[in-house]
Formats: sequence, C-alpha cells, structure tokens
Amino acid sequence: MDNLDRARLLLADHPVVDGHNDLPWALREQVGYDLDARDIATDQTGALHTDIPRLRAGGVGAQFWSVYVATRLAGDDAVSATLEQIDVVGELLARHPADLRRALTADDMERARAEGRIASLMGAEGGHSINNSLGTLRSLYALGVRYMTLTHNDNTDWADSATDAPGVGGLSQFGREVVREMNRIGMLVDLSHVAATTMRDALATSVAPVIFSHSSARAVCDHPRNVPDDVLRMLAANGGVAMATFVPKFVLPEAVEWTLAADRNMREHGLHHLDTTPTAMRVHADFEAAHPRPLATVATIADHLGHMREIAGIDHIGIGGDYDGTAFLPAGLEDVSGYPNLIAELLSRGWSDADLAKLTWQNAVRVLRDAEAVSRELSASRGPSHATIEALDGPAR
Repeated sequence: MDNLDRARLLLADHPVVDGHNDLPWALREQVGYDLDARDIATDQTGALHTDIPRLRAGGVGAQFWSVYVATRLAGDDAVSATLEQIDVVGELLARHPADLRRALTADDMERARAEGRIASLMGAEGGHSINNSLGTLRSLYALGVRYMTLTHNDNTDWADSATDAPGVGGLSQFGREVVREMNRIGMLVDLSHVAATTMRDALATSVAPVIFSHSSARAVCDHPRNVPDDVLRMLAANGGVAMATFVPKFVLPEAVEWTLAADRNMREHGLHHLDTTPTAMRVHADFEAAHPRPLATVATIADHLGHMREIAGIDHIGIGGDYDGTAFLPAGLEDVSGYPNLIAELLSRGWSDADLAKLTWQNAVRVLRDAEAVSRELSASRGPSHATIEALDGPAR
C-alpha cells in the first residue's frame, strides 16, 4: 500500500479539522449569497476551492467556517456584515443536512464524525466584528461562533495586527478584558493575524488554551503572519494549537517579493489584493503568465509542520488551509481535496499514525473541550463583564 492510500485510510478514522475556510466571504463577494449560483453540492472547481464532493475527497471531518468581514467595514456595519456571514452558514447547513452538521461543542464534533457528517463550526476573523462591545462578543457566541481572531490585517482599538503599525503595543487593558471574557464564555482566542506583541500579551492573559487558526512557522518563512519560536514554546505551555496555513506568501520565502508585485498589479487594476472574484482571478492569471510565481508545494507545508512539531510538540499543531481566502495555493493542495497529499508527505517523513491522528483530529477537538472546561469553572465564579473600552483604556485618541 502506498502512502497516499495509507493517508486516505487514516483520514477515514481521523479526518481533518480545518481551522479556517473563507467560503462564506467568497459566496458574499461572488454571488451575493445566491446559493443556487454556487451550489456546493456540486463541483465548483474554477469558482471556489470548496464544495462538498471535494471536502469528502479530502477527508475533512470538521470545518471552522470563517465569518470574516473586511476591515473596511467598521462599527455597526462590521457587526451587521458578521451577522450576515453567520446567516449564510446557517443556510448552508439547512441546505445540506446529510453532509454538514452544526457543531457547538467538542462532543458535537465527535457526534458528527460518528454520523459521517462534516462538523461545521464558525470563527469570527477580526475583533472589529464586535465593535468594542463585550455584549456583542457574547451575542456572537450565542449564535454559534466558537473562536474570534483578535485582529485581521489592521489594528483594532485594543489589539495590534501583524500587518499594521504598532498601536497599543500588543493588547490594551480592554483587549485583555476581551481575552478574559472569551475565556469565561468558552470562545477560543485566535492569534492568527496578530502582532507578536499581541500574541505574547494574549498568552500571558489567557487561562484557556488559545489557537492560531491559520498561521505557520516564522523560523521557516520570516513573515509577520507566522508564529515565532518563543511563542510556539509559550503555546505548548498554554495547551493551545497552531494550525499551519497553506498561503504561499506566508510559507515560501521566495514568494514574498513576488506577492508584493502581484498585489501592486491588483491595485493598479483597481482591485483589492485579497479579491478572489472571477474578474480578479483573471487579472492574477494574466500577471502570473507574464511573471511565473515561485511554487510552494506539499513539502513546503510539511517543512512548517515539522518545525512547529519540533518546537511546540505534537500535541500543539493542526491544519488551517485558508481555502477561498487566498488566490494561490501550493501544488498538491490546490483545493480542499488535497489534504491526503499532505498526510502522505508526512508519512513519507516518518510521522506515525498516532502523530497524524493528533494533527488532523484530536488536537483541535481537545483544545475546544479544554476551553469548555475552563468556561464552566470561570462561569461558576463570575458573571458577564460589562467593562467598556472607555473605562479601561480612556477616551479614544
């Protein structure tokens, strides 16, 4: 039996929990949530990275659907758009009950696996989605959101992003209160996209395990979106999980300069560099034809996972592909059907079945279960926080 066959057998028992997929935003941007126009029950190759047949082929057993909204949406507009994102996830679940199962807890994830359905969870990508309101944070949790990424590409008023100029120096006092309240309600703190200072502040504050829903190793590719080794060591002590992403400009050093040029080309065409509409993808394709891009491969991702395992330990790593949130992907991982190729590569490097079961399924389920346990303990000793950013951080500057 070759390694690809072995990988598929392993994934049948221990399917992938993927930490981050931007299908809801792609549906919003491409078709205004017209789910007939992008029916994920059928092959959507060429339009989307994600559909149910390819999720099945990829051995995906649980998906955190990102309910991301762009940071150009601020205040109540960001909150409303996040609610619309949550709404479309609900529509997907209602349309595809034989394949997708809503999951709110670790036990729900296990039940979905036993039923042969894909556990569907949600993660809010960016603290701007709560508009500086702990009540809004709790409302998102009540609607099913089980992690929140503290920032996206831009700072919030209370947390610094990896790709923005320093604002508050990590987490502000209100930012720390956000982390504490997330611990209390059982929402995972997601540290992808945040500055290293924010990572360290959050790990110093959180009493529950945290996650990186889609970040790789900075020692392998020196990009601010990746996790430094000292933070990986802190993560192991915290009990959290770092889920390696597949985005070439974050994982392949040679791709960084090329991506900067491709992003400039997008802007010159009046498009946002994160746009994945068919028009934008044609612009990308034309640029790539004239300027061949450095190719990440399955081996590139395996290199990151190997380093993350070495520093943080096998119990603290996972997978977060960022499908439908990026224009380019590694060879062999072009869409959600590619996970067996990654597992086969890791098998060829000597990873055991037990190691791989932790990577694909067990670590992610465990981290949510641990957050739930912390929530029960904290909720028994204190009620909801009604702190405001003005009270903790002072008047807006």
